[in-house]
Amino acid sequence: MDDNTPIISGTPAAARTVDAFGDRGARTGAEQEWTAEDLAAAEGRDPTPRNVRRAQQKLDELGPAAIERTVP
Repeated sequence: MDDNTPIISGTPAAARTVDAFGDRGARTGAEQEWTAEDLAAAEGRDPTPRNVRRAQQKLDELGPAAIERTVP
């Protein structure tokens, strides 16, 4: 991307930055390995057996979307 790139979403090219992931875009929370305990904690719940079971069900049903809904 150079300074001659047009304005995108109201941000001039000179004001945009490229992160460590370059042209691949920003990394999302679902790109790493998540356990049911991790999801329960990310939702602000104690990782009790009940909360972990609920989180595991969510992971089984939704896959990475369960993480994306909680950790953008």
